[in-house]
Amino acid sequence: MNTLTAGAMTHPQALERIVYLESVVSVQGKTIIELRRREAPLSKPGYDWIMNLQYKVKNLSQRIAEFESGEIYMNLKQVHRAKLAAKDVEIKKLRNELASARSSHVTMNKNWTRTLEYTENEYVKVLMKKDKELKKMENRALTAERRVDKLKDRMLEEKRKLYAALTKVEEEKGKVKKLTAQINKDFTNSSVPSSMSMKPKKIINNREKTGRKPGGQPGHAHHPRRKQEATEIEYVPVPDEFLNPDIYLPTGRVIEKQIVELMLIPVVKNYWTPEYRNRVTGTYVSAEFPKGLTDDVTYGSSVKAIALLLVNHCNVSHGKVSGIISDLTGGAVKPSVGFINKLTKEFSQKTQQEQDEAIRALLLSPAMNIDFTGAKVNGSRSSVLVCAAGDTTKYFARKHKGFEGVKGTPIEIYMNILVHDHDKTFYNFGTAHQECLDHVLRYLKGSMLNEKNLQWNRSMRELIQEMIHFRKHLDTGDGKNPDEINSARVKELEVKYDEILEQAKTEYEYEPPSDYYKDGYNLFLKMSKYREAHLLFLHDYRVPWTNSLAERKLRQFKRKQHQVMCFRSDDGLEYFCNTLGVLETLRAQGINLYESVTEIFSRPKSGQVKVAS
Repeated sequence: MNTLTAGAMTHPQALERIVYLESVVSVQGKTIIELRRREAPLSKPGYDWIMNLQYKVKNLSQRIAEFESGEIYMNLKQVHRAKLAAKDVEIKKLRNELASARSSHVTMNKNWTRTLEYTENEYVKVLMKKDKELKKMENRALTAERRVDKLKDRMLEEKRKLYAALTKVEEEKGKVKKLTAQINKDFTNSSVPSSMSMKPKKIINNREKTGRKPGGQPGHAHHPRRKQEATEIEYVPVPDEFLNPDIYLPTGRVIEKQIVELMLIPVVKNYWTPEYRNRVTGTYVSAEFPKGLTDDVTYGSSVKAIALLLVNHCNVSHGKVSGIISDLTGGAVKPSVGFINKLTKEFSQKTQQEQDEAIRALLLSPAMNIDFTGAKVNGSRSSVLVCAAGDTTKYFARKHKGFEGVKGTPIEIYMNILVHDHDKTFYNFGTAHQECLDHVLRYLKGSMLNEKNLQWNRSMRELIQEMIHFRKHLDTGDGKNPDEINSARVKELEVKYDEILEQAKTEYEYEPPSDYYKDGYNLFLKMSKYREAHLLFLHDYRVPWTNSLAERKLRQFKRKQHQVMCFRSDDGLEYFCNTLGVLETLRAQGINLYESVTEIFSRPKSGQVKVAS
C-alpha cells in the first residue's frame, strides 16, 4: 500500500494531512487497486518518510499510466461480461424450472378441479338427500308442535280451572276459618265481655275438691254474727219437766238468741214559727227557716243518700227507687222521680273537694290504670275515661276518644307508669307503659284455637303465665329490692321471651298468615314492637301486670249504661261520672257509704260546678 499526500499539504509542521489508502482487489484474476481517502496526522519528516513518499509517487504514476492506456477498463469489461454470462446461465436455468413448475401446476389444477367437481356432485347429492329428510322431519316437527300447542292450550285451560278452584277453596277455607274464629270468640279468648258472649259458658271452679262440707271447718275460729242492742225482750218459758229439782239443776247461765229485723220509720221534724202582717204595707212576714227548707216538705240527707245509692250504686231506675222507699216506709215517704233525678247533680256539686283529692292522689301514684269505654248521650256516641290507682277512682265524660278525650284529665300531666289495653293514644303520655297481660293471654288462646299448626302461641302463653306466677311471689317481705334479688331470673325470662318471638317469626315466614285471620300475626308484631311494655312488670313490683282494675271500674259504668240505655245530656253524664267516682273511691277505702253520702248531702250548697266538655 502506497500513501500519497496532497500538494497543498507539503509543510512539515501541518497538523493533519490527507492520506489515500489503496486496497488491492482481485476480480477474475485481475488486480484492481482501490484508493480510499482519509485524514491522518503528519509525522515529522525524515529519510524513511521521504523514501516512502517517493515510492508511492512512483507507484501512483504507474497506475495513472494504466488508466490512460485503457487496460484497466478492458479488464473491468471482461469481468462484467463474465458476470453477465453467469447470470444468463442462471436465468435460463430458472426459466426452465419455472416452465416445469407451471406445467406441473396446470396438471395439478386439472386434477384438483376434477376432484372438486366429483366431490361437489357427491356433496350436492348428499345435501339433496338431507334436505328431503330435513323437510320430512320439519313436517313431523310442525305436526308435533301443533299437537303440543293444542295440548298446552288444553293444559293451560285446565290449570286455570284448577287454580280458580284452588283459589276458591282457599277463600272458602279462609271464610270458614274467619267464621270459626268469630264463633269461638268469647270472653276467654278475646276482649269480648262475658255479657256479650253468644254462647255463655259455665264459669269453671278451678279449686281442687277436698271432700269437706262447705262452711266453717273444725279448728278454725268461729266468726259469729254481730249481736245488736235489743229493742224488745221476750222470755221463752221453761218446760215443767225442767223445773223438777230432783232431775235438773240450774247452771246459772242464760242462753240468749236474737232475731234482727229492719224497719224504716220516717223521722219527721217540724219547724214552726208565727206569721205577722205589716199594717202599713199589708205584707206577711215570719222568721227565717234553716237553710235548705224551701218547700213545705223537704226530704233530708238520709232520704237523699238512700235514693242516690239505689240509683247510682245499685243501678235501680228512678221509678223503682221511689216505689221501694214508699214500700219500706209504708207509703209515708214517696219521693218524686224529678226529685231523685236532681240528686246526682247535687251530689256532684257538693263533692268537688273529694274529686280534687282524687286527682291529686292519682297524680302521685306510681302506676295508674286507664281505659276508655263507649257511652250514649241523647242518641249520639260518647266516651267515658276511667283513671284508677289503688283505692282512688275518677271517671271523665268525653265526647271523643283519643287525644281529645285525654285533654283535661290527669293523664295529660302524669309523669309515671300507665297501665292500659294497648290504646296507642296513651303511648304519647307518661314515662313508661305496661300492657294488660290478661288481654294477651286471651288473644294467645284465640290464636291457639284458630292456628293449631303453630307452636309459638302455646309456648308464649305458658311463658306469660310463668312470668305472672313469678311476679306474684316477687316481693320477699324483707324490705329489700326484689329487682336486685331476682335480676338473673328476670333476665332468663326475657331471653326466653325473645326466643319465642324468633320462633313465631320463623313459623310465619314458613306459613304466612291467612288474609281472613291475622289476629295471631298482629299479636306477634305487637309483642315484638312493644316488648318493654309487656315486660315492665318484671322490673318494678309496683306495676300491675293487668288492667283489670280499670276494667272493673268501667263495669260499674256499663251496668248503669245498660240500665238507663241513654243519657239525656252531656251534663247528666258528667254529673254521673263525678258521682260514681266518689262512690267507688269511698267503697274502696272501706268507708260506710250511707253515712258518707248522708254527710255529703248535709253540706251547704257550694254553687254550680263547671262541667268539662
